Amino acid sequence: MARSGVREGNLPAEVTSFVGRRGELREVQRLLTGARLLTLTGAGGLGKTRLALRSASDMGRTFSDGVWLVDLAPLREGALLAQTVLTALRLDHDSVRPPVPVLTEQLADQQLLLVLDNCEHLLDSCAALTRSLLAASPGLRVLATSRQALGVDGEQLLSVAPLPLPDPTSPPRLHALAGHEAVRLFVDRASAVLPGFTLRAENCEAVAGICHRLDGIPLAIELAAVWLRFLSPEEILERLDDRFGLLTRGSRAAPPRQQTLRGAIDWSFNLCTPPEQRAWMSLSVFTGAFDLEAAQAVCSGPECDPRGTLDQLAGLVDKSVLTHEEHRDGPRYRMLDTIREYGRAHLRDHGAEEPVRRRLRDHYQQLAARAEAEWLSPRQTQWFVRLRREDANIRTALEFCLSTPGEEEAGLRLIASLWRHRLGVGGLEEQRHWLGRALARSGPTPARAKALWVDGWMACLRGETAFGRSRLAECQALAAELDDPDAMAQSVQFAGLVALFDDDYLQAIEHLELALDRHRACGDRNAEWTDLFLLALSCCLSGDPRTSVLGEECLALCDAHDARWSRPFALWVLGLQRWLSGDAEGSIALLREGLRIEQPAHHVFAVAQCLEVLAWAEATVGRHVQAARLFGAAQNAWRLLGTAVPGAGRLLRHHAECEEILRRALGDERYAAVVEEGRGLGVDRAVACGRGRGEPPSASEPGGAPELSALTRREREVVALLAEGLSDKQIAAELVLSPRTVEGHVWRVLAKLHFTCRTQIATWAVQQEPAR
Repeated sequence: MARSGVREGNLPAEVTSFVGRRGELREVQRLLTGARLLTLTGAGGLGKTRLALRSASDMGRTFSDGVWLVDLAPLREGALLAQTVLTALRLDHDSVRPPVPVLTEQLADQQLLLVLDNCEHLLDSCAALTRSLLAASPGLRVLATSRQALGVDGEQLLSVAPLPLPDPTSPPRLHALAGHEAVRLFVDRASAVLPGFTLRAENCEAVAGICHRLDGIPLAIELAAVWLRFLSPEEILERLDDRFGLLTRGSRAAPPRQQTLRGAIDWSFNLCTPPEQRAWMSLSVFTGAFDLEAAQAVCSGPECDPRGTLDQLAGLVDKSVLTHEEHRDGPRYRMLDTIREYGRAHLRDHGAEEPVRRRLRDHYQQLAARAEAEWLSPRQTQWFVRLRREDANIRTALEFCLSTPGEEEAGLRLIASLWRHRLGVGGLEEQRHWLGRALARSGPTPARAKALWVDGWMACLRGETAFGRSRLAECQALAAELDDPDAMAQSVQFAGLVALFDDDYLQAIEHLELALDRHRACGDRNAEWTDLFLLALSCCLSGDPRTSVLGEECLALCDAHDARWSRPFALWVLGLQRWLSGDAEGSIALLREGLRIEQPAHHVFAVAQCLEVLAWAEATVGRHVQAARLFGAAQNAWRLLGTAVPGAGRLLRHHAECEEILRRALGDERYAAVVEEGRGLGVDRAVACGRGRGEPPSASEPGGAPELSALTRREREVVALLAEGLSDKQIAAELVLSPRTVEGHVWRVLAKLHFTCRTQIATWAVQQEPAR
């Protein structure tokens, strides 16, 4: 076809302002420079069309034959696709000839950008036509939007994410909030429907809450802003529990799927196969990310085929219903809250919510039981990591148990099985919250006896010994009533623990020796190790010469089962015994060995114990500054755990004596400063400091932190944006990365610079500005 001058195209004029997406715009331009087909993928309502149109408009001058939009949403027949493209391009068509040859001939020598919008319901037809056009026209570029990739050779994909949001864990600050794209979009659309609307101190928390509840989905935010004609931001936020009922006031000129939030997600749901739709509904019971094993568990009912779960997950990822995350121990999947609530509503409408939630509960109950059974094993730390990742879903399982009649006993078993794995990382207050709720609803069963024992243990660790004694009395009475051997052995061990906290060491030793015999008789290795540890500690504090033998036996049991998580506790008892016997240097060596911990964040209890006694030993040998620093680091670890500092009565006295020694040696002012420095180390750096690696100099000291050249190019880019006050999500949007990738860069920068927080990085970056 001969050219007849420059053809501008048919892009519609923007009727509302375009907010944010600077990083995505740059990435679209970069990718289209090197690739001939780029597909923008993502869930409904994320703004793929707006991004494509703005990108196409920005690149318009690059294409001498113009930029042309083909809206495929109204088209239902793939056979009419080529004709629809011809019509959109305003090209002549001889009706005698098939449209595809005509189209390829017409475009053969064109320098043109073709925007195919909403391809997801015509994937096969779009893929076939795009393949033919690209082969016939070297100057053609195609920018497609679709909730699923076209699957054409050479296709580049760009996943469109929700708009960056403020950090939900930090109180909203007016100036910082105004820089977040989701908030800016809400304010922009709000001022259009309510002239004079601005972000103010009195409404900023509600606006931030709205954006969070709506997952940063642009369509949802725009629909919410319309309601400001009738409701305040606070009233909108209150009504978002029924977001699909509320968000129904879109533009009448927009396609039906863009007029309501439900319409946008209905479009995606109808594109799924029936098995994918059933999987979507079942998977909506998860609150957080989940793995394949969990997905197969909830998709195992009569309405699902668990053998096809992997295919269904892949299909839902392809259709942008699920996001896929890579972890060291395998992939995990996640839904946006809005997508999840849509699936949950369908699940309720089908009357299937309770059985699916029960399957989720069963899965996590079995997972917790496996973790408990494998506690004294090489998999200790793996279980800590895995259960930590499942916190949100475990809470969901517990809430189901405690809100559904007849499920209370199952909830009691689930929460009681987790106690060892919660003990090491903190969260004892939350654990006791669930235990209290479950115990208030349970009857006299072995599960209740175990839960009383667990709750009493944690009460003692938090310094609530009077409450612990009341739980002990109830546990003993119930064990006797049930005549259950396991419950009896647990109650005897519990009695030994309470006596230990009361400084009644002879009574503690008597109970713990009996508990040890009973647990050995029934082959309970987990309980045997705990008995040995408590017995060694009781002997240590009472001056019993058997301490070393019992401590070594405890250590040998760890080594025999390769239980590396438990090993530091045995070393702590042996180190404490050395210090009490006057061998401070020997104590320091053992305690430093105890701090050889692979993942300190999953081992805060042992870290706190070792740092505490290490501070005492360092003070004894006159290294007062190091002792005060470790003292502060231990206090921070105890705070993270939510436990008493540092436990039993005699240990508390040694804690107070150490503080007095350090105050005398350093003076109150310097003591307070060094302790505060120790509190700010964080767990990982505190462990390094305790092991004698020294405290890295601060960034303000000459030669303290590395130069800019120590960072990679990408890390320097992250640092520059971080110094501007951007969050991880905002940096991810700016650099077109995933938030998780940005988080990894930030952690590596922290490690390289020996820093503990983002503020230190920002300060250092400003100091490095001349070098940059």
